[in-house]
Amino acid sequence: MATRARCGLQLKDGSVISIYSHWDGYTECLGKDLKEHFNTRDKVAELIDGGDCSYVWTNAGFNNETLPKSQPLYYTMRDEKLENNLPRVDATLTDYLNKDNGEEFHYLYTDKGWIAYQMNSFEKQDPEVVSIPTE
Repeated sequence: MATRARCGLQLKDGSVISIYSHWDGYTECLGKDLKEHFNTRDKVAELIDGGDCSYVWTNAGFNNETLPKSQPLYYTMRDEKLENNLPRVDATLTDYLNKDNGEEFHYLYTDKGWIAYQMNSFEKQDPEVVSIPTE
């Protein structure tokens, strides 16, 4: 079963640009991968430029083949059009956190690093900041 997530980058004007990630969005997996492999503003921007993805960091392809290296598994890699998987832009952090598209986690990269939010959409509670494990 998927643990859906959204990975965002807060821009200088306060807006957030983000992509959807379908699998393993919980902090112990995606959160750790983001902190380890996408730990600079440039790396996060490059990740987001690729558009929505199935996994943010994997060495398994869409047909369960082993890829030569671990990387994001973008939907465009299975011949989907980028225009159907473009990053989403929200004008404010509040807008980013208030859109309920069924993601269980939203991640946000800021000048201070990654912040993880558990969305709590099933309980209809405000998003909750949760910690990302270091090990």
